Amino acid sequence: MAEEEPPPPPRKIIHVDMDAFYASVEQRDDPALRGLPVAVGGRSARGVVAAASYEARVFGVRSAMPGGEARRRCPDLVFVKPRFEIYHGVSRQIRAIFADYTDAIEPLSLDEAYLDVSDDRRGLGSARAAAEEIRARIRAETGLTASAGVSYNKFIAKLASDQNKPDGLCVIPPGRGAAFVASLPVARFHGVGPVTARRMERLGILTGADLCDHPLPFLQQHFGSYAGYLHAAARGEDNRAVRAHRIAKSIGAERTFSTNLTDPAELSAALGVVADAAWERIERNGARGRTVTLKLRHADFTTITRARSVATPVDTRAGLLAVGE
Repeated sequence: MAEEEPPPPPRKIIHVDMDAFYASVEQRDDPALRGLPVAVGGRSARGVVAAASYEARVFGVRSAMPGGEARRRCPDLVFVKPRFEIYHGVSRQIRAIFADYTDAIEPLSLDEAYLDVSDDRRGLGSARAAAEEIRARIRAETGLTASAGVSYNKFIAKLASDQNKPDGLCVIPPGRGAAFVASLPVARFHGVGPVTARRMERLGILTGADLCDHPLPFLQQHFGSYAGYLHAAARGEDNRAVRAHRIAKSIGAERTFSTNLTDPAELSAALGVVADAAWERIERNGARGRTVTLKLRHADFTTITRARSVATPVDTRAGLLAVGE
């Protein structure tokens, strides 16, 4: 009888998340902002906060918050205009550091990424040592701080990176994964948004332990196709590999205007501005798609979306604008 092959060793995954990235870059580049509550973007009541410094977060200011509400929460809040070209440049510096440790890098945004360091390219002996060295190099080479989570899968590594923020490190080995997840509120689980969290609360599910107590059929009844993910997550399980070349499912752009736009000519011009920004990103990524979605936010911040699909992929900026109109 042939011997069974032993199971593969656990992966070694690092999730690196920059601390208040946009706001930290602004405080780094302008010493007068250091120690002050800073919000990037969102200066007007109609604007939206793109990022908030930790000094601002003390007052409850968060990203995606309307600028007017942020100002009410923190009257001394300092708004600065976003400089996305600078953020992109810093992000490239950080990813160059990552590349010294692994080719398996899965960026989630400009300021966070998964790294699979299972092969220990630099001979450091552990994923913890790699994470510590990466964080030290980010500080030395960019003047910014990063937090990191280290674990045997992506789900727990991402949770761990948020555990000791800012400028923190959290390591969850395989033997502690399930207990770590059990101790956390389900609202912290990646993919569990406010609506799902409220639905869980009505079912008496507040923590990972509560979620683990419910069998798969119960979760399928209440959460449909999402149940499998929740069932595994509650047990600290996640078999997803780090994907070094993720294909973007969608590419878009949005703009917030300082005054209400009601005139058809103004709306058409505004659509052209957004189409230009979106098309630049589409070209940069070499992407094509058949569905164009428009999002419109009213003065009271209610949002509506409309989508239109066409028979063949949109391959020009003019074509994108034509479908959008």
